[in-house]
Amino acid sequence: MTVMTGWDLFEDLRNAQDEQLRMNRLRAQRLGQLGQLGQLGQQYDAGMSAQAWAPAVDITERKDAYLVAVELPGVGLDDLEITFQDGLLTVQGQRRVAADSSEERVHRAEQRYGAFRRSIMLPTHVKADAIEASTQNGVLRILMPKAEEAHAKRIQVRVGDGPAAPTAGDDSDTRG
Repeated sequence: MTVMTGWDLFEDLRNAQDEQLRMNRLRAQRLGQLGQLGQLGQQYDAGMSAQAWAPAVDITERKDAYLVAVELPGVGLDDLEITFQDGLLTVQGQRRVAADSSEERVHRAEQRYGAFRRSIMLPTHVKADAIEASTQNGVLRILMPKAEEAHAKRIQVRVGDGPAAPTAGDDSDTRG
């Protein structure tokens, strides 16, 4: 006698995902990072905590500029803000969950949704008014041209009791 049982291809996957979400919730509670996950399908509770996320960032330096590349697939321009102040570049925004359909059943959800913020400290010799940002294929590129380097100034030391006032036509170099 042969016994046949039904097998759901995605049951193991759903069970593993549910366990991972439970672990994420516990970790978030410990770290105090509770938030709303939102609608990702019917099997998720609206009160589950979202795991904090931040987009991946690459920072490179050229002779004339710094280039910051930020992975932001699915983030609309209206949901993105970039600021630069006192050498601190901040990229913040939000990735929203796609419209949820009652006919769809989520089998795996690995992408992170919700608000994010990345702050990167850069040298202050950046031309803030010349910073440019563009996006292509889900990658935000921020080009920050360097300001001219401040050149060291040689201070001439004179012999005497106090600071000497320069005399007209005194261009002598006393390098000793």
